[in-house]
Amino acid sequence: MTRPALLFALLAAAVCALFVADLAVGSVALPPREIWLALSGGPADAIARDIILNIRLLKAATALAAGAALAACGLQMQTLFRNPLAGPYVLGVSSGAGLGVALFLLGAPLLDVASHSLIRSLGIAGAAWIGAAAVLSVVMAVSRRIKDIMVILILGMMFGSGIGSVVEILQFLSNETALKSFVVWTMGSLGDVTGPQLALLAPAVAAGLALSVAAIKPLNLLLLGENYARTMGLNIQRTRTLIFAATVLLAGSVTAFCGPVGFVGLAVPHLVRMLFRSADHRMLMPASMLAGAALLLVCDLISKLLALPINTITALMGIPVVVIVVVRNRSFF
Repeated sequence: MTRPALLFALLAAAVCALFVADLAVGSVALPPREIWLALSGGPADAIARDIILNIRLLKAATALAAGAALAACGLQMQTLFRNPLAGPYVLGVSSGAGLGVALFLLGAPLLDVASHSLIRSLGIAGAAWIGAAAVLSVVMAVSRRIKDIMVILILGMMFGSGIGSVVEILQFLSNETALKSFVVWTMGSLGDVTGPQLALLAPAVAAGLALSVAAIKPLNLLLLGENYARTMGLNIQRTRTLIFAATVLLAGSVTAFCGPVGFVGLAVPHLVRMLFRSADHRMLMPASMLAGAALLLVCDLISKLLALPINTITALMGIPVVVIVVVRNRSFF
């Protein structure tokens, strides 16, 4: 068995094992037999079945989707911008989603919808999507006139900083209840995603991952620069549009339902490059999806054991990886 095949097998096995562990671990520990009976429709304990099917299965499935989405998105951004520190939110998509959520959550008491759970959850998701799409539309419009991808990167960071300032103003002017709701959202959470929300999140992530797979060949051409890719017949504008669309579907959807979960998209592509010792996206893209899902499942397990927000765990695990990669490697592509 070749090294890549062995690594793919290990990653797939790790994802399966961590998924089962995520179903078993929690405030109430459940044995593997109860998990199997609940998932297969067997005579499982009623309480155990309710915990697994209505709580832990939704959370574990959300971790799978979010981890794969953020990792794939981060890999695309780092290759497109030829910048090892680029991540899923480099274009200000997360900031735009955060502004939409801030406008909704901080204005919900004024609209008298804070007590309606269905309207509140739909409003948060819709506001995040609208905010993310608005920022991405501006960046895409700029990209049609500006050829230098690094200028677009800088503009995206500036958009994010400006939007962050607006959000801080909204926080300063809001009341205590609305402010607490928004702060909790910014910490990130996998457990707040309901069944109907997951039914929206999963197709959106699947569509984004399909676009990411379609971008594998263009991403390989971009490794040697845009000028080389043009000489090989690559349509740069179409490629940017494809990757930007995948970004808003992946990062925007995850941000809408799970909050701004950071560092997964930044750290995972570097880990995968180190493991596979390759820059070929035919290996890196599926490997990043598997590794991202595995990493977020690990973070979810740790967050449940320590009772901490998921975003704090991803940051604590992601930052050392990025520091090690930056110190040890001078060439990333």
